[in-house]
Amino acid sequence: MISTVTCAALQGIGLSHLADNPVRGAVRLADALMHPPFDHGTDNFQPSNLEVTSIDVGNPATNVIPATTSFKFNIRFNDVWTAESVQAEILRRLDEAAADSHLRPGRDPVAYEIVWSERPSHVFLTRNNALIASLSGAIETVTGSTPQLSTTGGTSDARFIKDYCPVVEFGLVGQTMHMVDERVAVEDLETLTRIYKTFIEQWFANANA
Repeated sequence: MISTVTCAALQGIGLSHLADNPVRGAVRLADALMHPPFDHGTDNFQPSNLEVTSIDVGNPATNVIPATTSFKFNIRFNDVWTAESVQAEILRRLDEAAADSHLRPGRDPVAYEIVWSERPSHVFLTRNNALIASLSGAIETVTGSTPQLSTTGGTSDARFIKDYCPVVEFGLVGQTMHMVDERVAVEDLETLTRIYKTFIEQWFANANA
């Protein structure tokens, strides 16, 4: 779920004792979203994780207080939450933090607006033994290793495909995913290609048997 929070200044530009710097409010709100943890994980999923991915003021000057500050965040949540309940928890945290004045002594609560992503991803867990067995067999044939079932690895288009057919996910190891130097070893890509080819051949061979 990706969202944007915008904090508005009551007085955008002026002497420091007259202005309400929205950066202070944004920092407090962002901190409240990142701490404390949303949960500690479940039997099937890792702990939910919220990351602030950008903070913007559009301000090239160092002696001018910005009129507004916006920050974006992304949360990957587990089956402790639904999209609706995690949104409610985020709003609760924002409202509580907005009233905290330790970074803005003597000021009114932070005025903020939040814009939610249009299509939040819901948590899901599927299991199709035929797909799992066939893919596991292909992996073992190509690599000699027995795979372990896991829900780690992030989100994918499986969240849409599952509504139409069974799904099982398998792909490259994402040690650098979402980093500025995201990359993959050519050898890993070639191995993955062989696994996919073996899986498709075995799947249709079994289907026609």
